[in-house]
Amino acid sequence: MKGKKVTRKKRKLNIKRTLFSLVVLFLFGMVIKWVIGIPIKNIYIYNNQLLSDQEIIELAKIETYPSTFKNLSFMIESRLKENKYIKDVKVTKKKLTEVHIEVFENYPLFINRLTNKTVLLDGTTVDEVFPVPTLINIVPDTKYQVLMEKMALLDRRILSRISEIEYAPNEVESNRFLFYMNDGNYVYLTLEKFPSINSYVDIIKNFENKKGILYLDYGNHFTIIDN
Repeated sequence: MKGKKVTRKKRKLNIKRTLFSLVVLFLFGMVIKWVIGIPIKNIYIYNNQLLSDQEIIELAKIETYPSTFKNLSFMIESRLKENKYIKDVKVTKKKLTEVHIEVFENYPLFINRLTNKTVLLDGTTVDEVFPVPTLINIVPDTKYQVLMEKMALLDRRILSRISEIEYAPNEVESNRFLFYMNDGNYVYLTLEKFPSINSYVDIIKNFENKKGILYLDYGNHFTIIDN
């Protein structure tokens, strides 16, 4: 048997349908481009004291209010965490174009007079000088590490009230320190009792216009110094 001859019909190009498809694709592409280009409109920053709003915005590389989609939250976080004064950061977006930056600063704790270095919250040191307490004498290595950990527990408002820190052990307690306060008072503390100085302002209210020594190493009593 002879094979049947197959005749293929030629399909005509549907110009209208093709043009319509191209127009739809073009419009879709324009919409995507517009969406990707939507800029950041508002930036809100929280908890920063050491770094200014403008410094944080510049570190985040969003000072020109660029595309919100080209600057996702995790990308902004990554840029900010590169700075030595930022311990952690949380970036969230609201209403698509609002950027909210919550900063957890790696702030300075004290200056070590022996090394002329400033100790930061995470234990690292920098050469910059800040208005923070000064450790004025040598602390044994094992206790120095604990000192840094305990200082990190202090309220930043209390840190600003401390002028100097002295390692001051006695015959009974080897973990004893003396704090020289900016208001002229003195505070004795042990490493175990460090967080108790966070109540300093409330305690000292009971001795208004009096100068003296607050013993927080044993109990909680205040000895007035004669003028």
